[in-house]
Amino acid sequence: MIKPVERQLPAAYTAAMQTILNLASRGLAFIAALALGISAGASLAEQTLLVPFWQSLSPIEFLEWYQNNKARLVAFYSPLQIWSAVLALVACVVSFVAGAPGKQKMLLLAATLFAILVLATFFAFFKDANAALAAGVMEPAELREALEVWGGWQWGRIVLGTIAFGCAVAGQVGANKEE
Repeated sequence: MIKPVERQLPAAYTAAMQTILNLASRGLAFIAALALGISAGASLAEQTLLVPFWQSLSPIEFLEWYQNNKARLVAFYSPLQIWSAVLALVACVVSFVAGAPGKQKMLLLAATLFAILVLATFFAFFKDANAALAAGVMEPAELREALEVWGGWQWGRIVLGTIAFGCAVAGQVGANKEE
């Protein structure tokens, strides 16, 4: 019977690969934290700038504004939230592969889960709510109530996004302390 040949990689090669993985892990975690922060900040801007503006418009003006701008809102917010979650996930996976410190891995995992929860709010509420706004057939009182509910869900999304960002930043701080 033929025995398989066991090969050991040279120590220099193994050390170089570990260094590359560590750099990739740190770099991706930083980029993920940056994207999560931008996403949470953009959601906060939407809530504190656009929602009050929308509420100041008459129902007809709002529905016209929304019809004219819904594609821009989707084109801006969708990629921002999706890519921040994807980057958090990739950073998390690479941190596990690289053997990053336990605290950093767990914080990146938490950041990823909260970023996914941000995306889940779209399917739980925003998809149907935005479609109802886009349909443009609400009565004035119904529209006011819809915008208030929309704003409440947006605050929830902001909290989730801010927690995701905070976990990613804490993972970076923890990684710097553990060196």
